[in-house]
Amino acid sequence: MGQTIAYLRVSTNQQDLKNQHYEVLNYAQKNSMQVDDFIEVEVSSRKSTGERKIDCLLSQLCAGDRVIVSELSRIGRSTVEVLNTIKKMTDLGVTIIAIKQNLTISGHGDIQSKVMVTLFSLFSELERDLISERTKRALEAKKASGVILGRPRGSLSGSILDGKEVEIGQLLNKRVGISSMAKIFSVSRGTVYNFINTRNLK
Repeated sequence: MGQTIAYLRVSTNQQDLKNQHYEVLNYAQKNSMQVDDFIEVEVSSRKSTGERKIDCLLSQLCAGDRVIVSELSRIGRSTVEVLNTIKKMTDLGVTIIAIKQNLTISGHGDIQSKVMVTLFSLFSELERDLISERTKRALEAKKASGVILGRPRGSLSGSILDGKEVEIGQLLNKRVGISSMAKIFSVSRGTVYNFINTRNLK
């Protein structure tokens, strides 16, 4: 048996990592396990896998290792992401233990674990379909109520140069080139060129 790593995550500092810490240690004691390392993170689930240290966790796992979490939601922001993380772990031969779900997904490819992963796949597909359906219905409802979707025709997108029309107009009158203006305002030539054209500053 390889190492056992506990992954603990809370979204804000108002939640307590100690509770998850206790749950993991209590589980380990009841099941005669020793936790070799704790990865503790205080960060929102909306952050990247790098910021949530999921990438760090995956990078130090080997076949035969175990990962313990208080619940599956700790390792992903959605069913799809949880499934992807589980698949990466099981592909490495790592076993995942979720305490609250009373779930053990073996990294040895046994039938029970394969069934669980298949079910998660179905759930993630269902979640995608439901999100797509809700989005579609919401757009249809807005159209039915007369809301014009998308950017109004002829409207201008915002620019970092907004508010500098007078300065740019004066520079144009002095025949200052686009490259020079780009340096003056610390933007690209394309940004200056598009701004001049869309604001009719020629």
